[in-house]
Amino acid sequence: MAEQSSSNGTTKTEAKRATTAAKKSTAKAASATKKAAAKTTAAEKNQAQAIIESAVDFPVGVVLSASDRVGEIVEPWTTRTKAEKELKSYRRKIEKAAKRTERRGTTARKRATTEARKTRKAVERDVRKRQKAVTSTATSTFKTGRTEVERRVKQVSDQLAALR
Repeated sequence: MAEQSSSNGTTKTEAKRATTAAKKSTAKAASATKKAAAKTTAAEKNQAQAIIESAVDFPVGVVLSASDRVGEIVEPWTTRTKAEKELKSYRRKIEKAAKRTERRGTTARKRATTEARKTRKAVERDVRKRQKAVTSTATSTFKTGRTEVERRVKQVSDQLAALR
């Protein structure tokens, strides 16, 4: 059998090969797309599952933590002796905190008193210094004025004596 040539110069066998190759290539592409879609779906499923698990696990963990805390709080109060011991411990802690606070208050009061005393002494010292300056200026002015008045009185007395 001889191969027949088509109008564009290719043979039927070559055309069949090309068609088969195209079909295989299309099938491979479709398979790859299908696999990629499956992977994406699986990844999205895993991500959604992780989010859902987290949403469930968090409240459960909160409840368990709260339960542990309640147990820790209630434990010392289960018997009378344990409760008295716990109260005694609280009383000691409160007394210790009160003493610490009192000491801090005492320290602050003493510091403020000392600072006020220092300020008062500095102000008194400054006032005495200014008073001394004013007093010496006033005394000096008074003496100068007195001397001038005495000189003029003597001058007027001399002039009166000269007129007599």
